[in-house]
Amino acid sequence: MLSKSLSKLSLPKKEIVLIALGCLIMAFGIVNIHMPSQITEGGVLGLVLFSHKVLGLDPSAMSIILDVACYALAFTMLGWKFLKKAIIASSFFAGFYRLFLAIGPVVPSLYNFPLIAAVLGGIFIGVGCGFVVTQGGAAGGDDALALVLSRRLNCSIARAYLITDGVVLLLSLIYISPTRLVYSFITTLVSSFLIGQFELRLVKPSFSVQRPAAKIS
Repeated sequence: MLSKSLSKLSLPKKEIVLIALGCLIMAFGIVNIHMPSQITEGGVLGLVLFSHKVLGLDPSAMSIILDVACYALAFTMLGWKFLKKAIIASSFFAGFYRLFLAIGPVVPSLYNFPLIAAVLGGIFIGVGCGFVVTQGGAAGGDDALALVLSRRLNCSIARAYLITDGVVLLLSLIYISPTRLVYSFITTLVSSFLIGQFELRLVKPSFSVQRPAAKIS
């Protein structure tokens, strides 16, 4: 049954498994580390929180609007194959996110240890996101936006994440104290670094040297 479903998606089983694993890791980290520690997010989620806190806009509506806008922008550059993987990744992430919310945090709260929470949360986000984006997918609008920026600016995906998250976190200084927001910057640095390691492995060249053919006299 699973094999038939995967064949309809015309995607290799390995890609779908890695996308699902990445979404599971990210959802677990957000629910168990970031939320109890009150470490805010960059990207689309951070922009949704900013629009709600500062502009008084409905967060549920803004989340949909911003995600759709980012996916539409990415689609114009990356095509149907990206959109298909993005829909799959978003569905997996939404499912795991709802599951972990229903279960509740299973990790002791690190609210009083924000530095540990920032580093640990960054590891979960970086590893999970690394699995997803290296398969060409996107679990949310911020992933799609980072892929577009990476292509447009001809820079690494890790740097693109750092730019988008950094801008949103700077805006968040309007309603969040700098002493608390610094930990969000730390988690962004950690996650961006780890995403970069996945990207390096993806594009790492082969060092096998082909011997020249013998010269025929």
